Amino acid sequence: MAMTVHCDIVSAEQQIFSGLVEMIVAAGTEGDLGIAYGHAPLLSGLQPGPIRVITQSGDEEVYYISGGYIEVQPHTVTVLADTALRAEDMDEAAALQAKEEAEKNLTNRGGEFDYSAAAVQLAEASAQLRTLQAIRKKLGK
Repeated sequence: MAMTVHCDIVSAEQQIFSGLVEMIVAAGTEGDLGIAYGHAPLLSGLQPGPIRVITQSGDEEVYYISGGYIEVQPHTVTVLADTALRAEDMDEAAALQAKEEAEKNLTNRGGEFDYSAAAVQLAEASAQLRTLQAIRKKLGK
């Protein structure tokens, strides 16, 4: 049996995952992170995108987070996300539409255009689509 660490993934709205895991893989602000039992304590920002969790049973679960922080302690990993979604809660058509709308907004700037809001919207929609693609790849679809 592999060594495990307790992992919690929470958002402002709800706790999305809690349990023992063999590994957590996420995109940190300074690069990709792979967290397993015995990892050094760490606090890092997280980029929008997929977060992969390999559970104690060896199953891989993929979640979407819109950014946030990860805290690693000797026996606990906590992911604090602005928004966190399970795969079944994600809507690919809505994410694709949001991405297209953000791209359109970036090219058709008006007088009171908020570039940073449009860029954030584009990054989040693209990250959701990447997460859905990762889930499809995992399922072999």
